[in-house]
Amino acid sequence: MDKIYIPEEERDQAPASQIGASLEALAATIHRRWEADETSYTYLLLTDLIEAPAKKLVEEASETAFAAKDADYADYFAREAASVAVGTETADSLAQQATDTLNHLRYEAADVVYHLMVLLERFGIGLDELAAELNMRMKEGERPTGAVLLPETELNRGK
Repeated sequence: MDKIYIPEEERDQAPASQIGASLEALAATIHRRWEADETSYTYLLLTDLIEAPAKKLVEEASETAFAAKDADYADYFAREAASVAVGTETADSLAQQATDTLNHLRYEAADVVYHLMVLLERFGIGLDELAAELNMRMKEGERPTGAVLLPETELNRGK
């Protein structure tokens, strides 16, 4: 069974880049939250003291790291159980736990991306600017053709 799908009625409209379309939609939603009120969690992250969104990003990154550790352990035990107890209830249970931990890792990773995007929006750093930074970290032959780049004057390598 595939973990992802496109609804049948939308398949002919599917974007070429799922991640690109999703990030662009999320960035637009976050940007619109500047016009929201204090009932919006995103609005509060955009307008509160910087410590709030910064702390939340660190918290989510930490949760993602722990979820990865859990997924690694769960996968190891599931593989071990499958090799010695094929088809048993224990092996099946461990396999399900491994799947659950991977799902949790994906969930936490999405939280990191969301909170990072809120922080970047707060400072006016858009997806294209982020893409340019990422592209500058690749060698010329590794970058997509026509990739957006940053001028040398805009590079800051931890200075």
